[in-house]
Amino acid sequence: MDPLTDEEIAARLAGLPGWVRDGNEITRRFGIRYHGGIAMIVHAADIERLIGHHADIDLRWDHVRFGITTHDAGHRLTEADFDLAARIDQIAAAHEAQPFNA
Repeated sequence: MDPLTDEEIAARLAGLPGWVRDGNEITRRFGIRYHGGIAMIVHAADIERLIGHHADIDLRWDHVRFGITTHDAGHRLTEADFDLAARIDQIAAAHEAQPFNA
């Protein structure tokens, strides 16, 4: 999978409100209580297994953080990362997770 250019990354981020670039990954945090976060993570893990791409996930008592990069592309951003981010947004909405601003 080919890494995206900075311009391509910026264009894709414009279509994914809430996601931000942090070096060679895109990240987003969702406000959700601990047990709801666990359910959301399990849901995301099921989808990730099916598509063969995964996020790094950090669970806290009041939010979940997802970080996505393509390890097989040298930890660079690819189209697969933005596809997964859009899927995570859908999962978060299904679990009624809220934008998290700390």
